Amino acid sequence: MNTSTSLTRIALQKFKKNIWGVFSFSFLILCVFIAIFAYVLAPDNSKNANQMHLSIHSKEPGFKVLMLTIPGEQRSNSSFSDYFFGRESVSNEIPISGYSIQENNIQITEYTSDGLEGLQKEYSLSLFPKASSIEDVSTHYISDKKFILGTDKYGRDLLSRMLIGIRISLAIGFIAVFISLVIGITMGAIAGYFGGKVDAVIMWIINVTWSIPTLLLVIAITLALGKGFWQVFIAVGLTMWVEVARVVRGQVMGVKQMQYVTAARALGYTDFRIITKHILPNAMAPVIIISAANFAGAILIESGLSFLGIGAQPPMPSWGGIIKDHYAYIILG
Repeated sequence: MNTSTSLTRIALQKFKKNIWGVFSFSFLILCVFIAIFAYVLAPDNSKNANQMHLSIHSKEPGFKVLMLTIPGEQRSNSSFSDYFFGRESVSNEIPISGYSIQENNIQITEYTSDGLEGLQKEYSLSLFPKASSIEDVSTHYISDKKFILGTDKYGRDLLSRMLIGIRISLAIGFIAVFISLVIGITMGAIAGYFGGKVDAVIMWIINVTWSIPTLLLVIAITLALGKGFWQVFIAVGLTMWVEVARVVRGQVMGVKQMQYVTAARALGYTDFRIITKHILPNAMAPVIIISAANFAGAILIESGLSFLGIGAQPPMPSWGGIIKDHYAYIILG
């Protein structure tokens, strides 16, 4: 126990001396924190940050506008799930360039980006439950809204969609790597431990799968399963297991020759126990390294799929989808 603790302490001390390792780990923790509390941090906490304002589309970072909020149907108090999955938008937000108060009505001028005067509309005080007087409307329902990173072509807040899009990238990384580990470790351990015809069959499957370009295989699986969020997880996970399997197979073939494995066989332990308790724990170091590489690769593949339109489907935000929506700016500047 003391040896294990001391080895752990030594590993942590070496890790702390690696500046880039600490920086990368800190950045990953920050991204995980943002992903968990995205709807708390995002200015637009509607589901998928999908509050549209077509009159203020494609605005520059730091854009400000007056926003009139007309409440919809009354909802019960915010539930716990609203903080993690967003809330359905029941209010209507209207960008305005000005307003005036007249008797029991408020008159607004809608915002236009072409320099012309917008439409003028009147709304009754009865539409605003928290307003006991006309002055309360301007206090509770009119705000100066700032879009820190600007808006997209539908007038949605880009900062909110980027924050929520972190969830897609991290989720695809963790889940796809988990799927690849489950399949890869299982296949690699069986091939390396038993050898012979079992090894030959599994290696044939690995080589055939590996001969197909990863992105093309992911696209084929995605088209077969259908477009969607969960389909991407499965598609990416099913294409990344071959590298894990080859590494695990090689490690198992080396470790199974060790004396403690021979002793375990002599004691009558089952093959399952020998593999899981004695071989795999001593063969996981390279697997951890390749999993870190696959994590980054899975994020890039998902972004590419979303860019091609076969990843996460609108209105769900993803970084690849955001790049696709603004591809013209990359080309034309």
